[in-house]
Amino acid sequence: MKELFLVAVGAALVNNVVLSQFLGLCPFLGVSKKVNTAAGMGGAVIFVVTIASAVTWLINEFVLVRFDVTYMQTIVFILVIAALVQFVEMFLKKYSKGLYEALGVYLPLITTNCAVLGVAISNVSDGYGFVTALVSGFATALGFTIAIVILAGIREQIEYNDIPESFQGTPIVLLTSGLMAIAFFGFAGLI
Repeated sequence: MKELFLVAVGAALVNNVVLSQFLGLCPFLGVSKKVNTAAGMGGAVIFVVTIASAVTWLINEFVLVRFDVTYMQTIVFILVIAALVQFVEMFLKKYSKGLYEALGVYLPLITTNCAVLGVAISNVSDGYGFVTALVSGFATALGFTIAIVILAGIREQIEYNDIPESFQGTPIVLLTSGLMAIAFFGFAGLI
């Protein structure tokens, strides 16, 4: 149990997929304008990464390794992730039209989000068992959600501030992201 806790804290805070590993920056920067949209994207990422971690571990363990075709790992993982994203997209389109429209092009981009693929590959390369891979996937996605919601909250507040013209738009967002990365570096002492 202690090991799972350390994996979870390490994945969510210490080795935050966005702020420490710099994976998944496209949706992090693109969908972080409003807290509601960021939280919706975070929820979608939590679902996709958690399920992808489980499914890719099972496929790797019982198909790729068993038949000695581990060289197909990346292609198979991408196909699994794409199928899961399609499922999420169909679900949101039917049950949450507003969130579906708010996420727009960024929802299909989860398929090519390197954070999702990075977690799946990292779980296998770190030699995690099934439960540990599941916890790692969930915690990594939770860390992504924490980071994107914090950035969205800051961006909502930045709109009302007097920012020099040369810093408006992308520069202030990148500067804010860099400061967040420095702040998350402080979690390194936790584990």
